[in-house]
Amino acid sequence: MGRHILLYWPNIIGYIRIALVVTAWAAYEKPALFIFLYSISIALDGVDGWLARRLGQVSRFGAWLDVVVDNLGRGMLWSRLVEWGWMVSAVEWCVFVCNHNTRGDHWKNSFSSSPWLIRAIMDNGFRTPLGLWVVSGLHCLPLCLYGSQKGLLSQWMYLPLWMQNLVTVLLAAGRLLALSAEMWCIRTHIEYLTSEEKDDKKS
Repeated sequence: MGRHILLYWPNIIGYIRIALVVTAWAAYEKPALFIFLYSISIALDGVDGWLARRLGQVSRFGAWLDVVVDNLGRGMLWSRLVEWGWMVSAVEWCVFVCNHNTRGDHWKNSFSSSPWLIRAIMDNGFRTPLGLWVVSGLHCLPLCLYGSQKGLLSQWMYLPLWMQNLVTVLLAAGRLLALSAEMWCIRTHIEYLTSEEKDDKKS
């Protein structure tokens, strides 16, 4: 077993992000500390992939760990924000299972034959205008809702209510775009599973 992969630098960043998420969970009622910890975790999400390519330390485990940490952080926040937040987290975990089971560790680059909307979101590892909008909705909407609940957008950033509402609507639209892609991934995975059963019966 290639256990040395566990100590790749991008994966160490993943472990640090897990520690940040757990600490943020404990500090949920202390907004300044929570925002600090959670924001560092989000920022490091953009570092691990770059570092993996830079150091030649790309791995299947690293691709898996990156999504696991993302889902842990967002799941923790959604579950604390609203009563039905667990549903958002459940969909994200379901999509994680679907994509990694069917598409493997290179799932981000496996949408070339998808419908145009899915390609517009997923092309180049989310590095498209729609992709950036979706990623912003995924990561920033729950953080924005937290800031709104705790009064941080008004007290810290001095944002008027209309601007807070506009930012929330834009991020929510990005999250809904993400939901459309998530539903497509689940549907195609179900098609993959059922077609596999048909092929087995034929043989």
